[in-house]
Amino acid sequence: MSELLLDRTRCSVAGTLAVVGEKWSLLVLREAFLGVRRFADFQRMLGAPRAVLTDRLGRLVDEGILRRVPYQDEGERQRHEYRLTRKGVDLYPTLVALMEWGDRHLAGEQGVPMELRHRDCGAPVHLTLTCEEGHTLEGAREVHPVSRPTTGD
Repeated sequence: MSELLLDRTRCSVAGTLAVVGEKWSLLVLREAFLGVRRFADFQRMLGAPRAVLTDRLGRLVDEGILRRVPYQDEGERQRHEYRLTRKGVDLYPTLVALMEWGDRHLAGEQGVPMELRHRDCGAPVHLTLTCEEGHTLEGAREVHPVSRPTTGD
């Protein structure tokens, strides 16, 4: 069997990991999807060292995944909240995929720690692979990579 010749210098997986592939970045995103917005709340929920959290939040802002929004509590100095951008919201399926993998392969006898449910009907939510024709795929064995030519050379 011959190996498919793909241009791995343009790998989207590697590019994505360069942006969000560090543990604390993914955990910050998890908390953001769960509604956490303020630095102190991120720190309390994650237990991340202050310098690490500052760095990860800054990186996610620099990458356009989070945006800083000023707020001021009465009698306090102005601070910033961190809110997901459209680019950040687009990472949701990635976090759900990681969660489902962990639920399937790491959940012990106690079962899964959290379940996602559809806000409107209450049914459990799961990710699925589908093609543009609407076929549901069972997994990687039903997919084959196709090399795309580079553009703009």
